[in-house]
Amino acid sequence: MDILELELLSDNIHKTEVFYNEVLGLKTISKEDSGISFNAGSTKLTFRPSINVKPVYHFAFDVPNNKLYEAFDWIEKKTEIMYVIPPEKIADFYNWNAKSFYFYDNNGNILEFIARNDLDNATQKTFDGSSIQSVSEIGLVSKNVVTQCDELFDKYGLTSYSKQPKLNKFIVLGTVTGLFILVEENRDWYPTDKKSKSFWTKIVFSNDGETQVLEIPE
Repeated sequence: MDILELELLSDNIHKTEVFYNEVLGLKTISKEDSGISFNAGSTKLTFRPSINVKPVYHFAFDVPNNKLYEAFDWIEKKTEIMYVIPPEKIADFYNWNAKSFYFYDNNGNILEFIARNDLDNATQKTFDGSSIQSVSEIGLVSKNVVTQCDELFDKYGLTSYSKQPKLNKFIVLGTVTGLFILVEENRDWYPTDKKSKSFWTKIVFSNDGETQVLEIPE
């Protein structure tokens, strides 16, 4: 599965543009009253304006699997990186064969840079914003994760991620290149104590060669 387009809300489009341009080094590809879009590798990332909604999302960017520590140093010069388990700031997901680190954007969204060793995406290029491969994960929040999972199975033909066992309150759908992280409402967004809540989200994704659209709430 690949996330082709991701649309989210932002209460402050101007500050969002500044953050994504200057901290992440993503280029603005369109800017209108209806929102602003950035080129995040193979994913088009768009923020739509909202007013006093205070939306908080959790999503991840893939980086080349030999550039995680270089990416860490690059981001750390611009913004604070979170602790996962102090004093560590890099999470080791050994079951997933991946490592990652986390930081906030201007909206309070929890962003993740993740390097997946199962992907053949190593590069010798010096890391910068153009090194970001894609948006590879988006958190989806519901009151009943199992029910939401079943609905996504039925409607979109999605399957569970092979490296993550299904739990009642945490289920991962997709493949190594694109994942939907299903979590129960009011769960702590890892690695913070921010509670997960559902906000409007639109995802255009490719699954088994078919392009589909998921909008929450529909």
